[in-house]
Amino acid sequence: MLPATERILLGPGPSPVSPRIMRAMAAPVLSHLDPDLVVMLDDVRARLGRVFRLGDGGLCLAISGTGTSGMEAAVANIAHEGTRALVVVTGYFGDRLAQMLGRYGAQVTRVEVEWGRACDPEAVRKALASGRVNLVAVVQAETSTGVLNPVEAIARIAREHDALTLVDAVTSLAAHPLDVAAWDVDVCYSCSQKGLGAPSGMAPIAFGPRALARRVPSRSFSFDLSLLEDYWVRRKYHHTLSSTLLYALREALIAVEEEGLEARWARHRRHHRVLAAGLGAMGLELLPPEPERLWSLNAVCVPEGVDEAAVRRTLLQQFNIEIGAGLGPLAGRIWRVGLMGSGSSSQLVLLFLSALEQALREQGYRMDPGAGTAAAADALASFR
Repeated sequence: MLPATERILLGPGPSPVSPRIMRAMAAPVLSHLDPDLVVMLDDVRARLGRVFRLGDGGLCLAISGTGTSGMEAAVANIAHEGTRALVVVTGYFGDRLAQMLGRYGAQVTRVEVEWGRACDPEAVRKALASGRVNLVAVVQAETSTGVLNPVEAIARIAREHDALTLVDAVTSLAAHPLDVAAWDVDVCYSCSQKGLGAPSGMAPIAFGPRALARRVPSRSFSFDLSLLEDYWVRRKYHHTLSSTLLYALREALIAVEEEGLEARWARHRRHHRVLAAGLGAMGLELLPPEPERLWSLNAVCVPEGVDEAAVRRTLLQQFNIEIGAGLGPLAGRIWRVGLMGSGSSSQLVLLFLSALEQALREQGYRMDPGAGTAAAADALASFR
């Protein structure tokens, strides 16, 4: 049976899909080589280049698959047996990136960082000084911890050592500042279902000029950049891309450009700050220190004595709100609250804080009634 109720998606992804994107998906299905569809391929590539801020001489396209497919496509085309890779690991997805590189034969050195903290760029500099490295990989927005890593500084250090920089922007694209060209990022991948606000199923990816010049023969057929480029640029058959998901991605990219990237970044920052104000008034804390926090994914510390799973159940069953649990060593210790895409709104922040208050009260947690929503409303007013 199909779902009859639309969930309020405030977890780590997917984010809510706006009605205009849902309407785009109702357009007639086209084949993957239909003349009308291939025109859209060019349009989507151009729009992706602007969202990534790729610059000249690079290549953008979208992998058929989720963010993990984007990760594997990035690795498959720049890593081979013996590639010396330095991977910043600040959480679950940094670890996954290290594992992926290892599966493709890279010699992986890990810069381990405490979960809940961002990487100090000097730790990367120190690690690079110990030996030659071909590739530095880092997750900009670590979804498991709510941490924002300093990609610009890390990429600059990697460039000093003539290493390529690979960036995971799955939870940051269109929600946080990202400038592939200006920051000297060489490969960057994301997904369709978070900051962009489309359904899952497409993974935007950008290769800069240096990455294209240093690409390696891909051990993966599905993610071979040369074959994908043949399809996206030269119209040669590679796989059957979903026209429906392409419509959704294109409409999402149009919406991003209508809003403006800087305005969209500011919206995500604003609603993160409003949420943080509300949580603070309720006696709740965010895991990362303030300068290291994501705007799109908020890691909320579970108060002592509160059953975190019971709170999530109450939010889902009574209020139809979905949030995420902690992963790895943070399981049971945090809630992951996403404010991404159209889900980054004042209405949803206030709704969530009100529902969270009720769920916490059922657990015996004490707070001043309405303190969270009142503080959030005050914070909102300060932005006007």
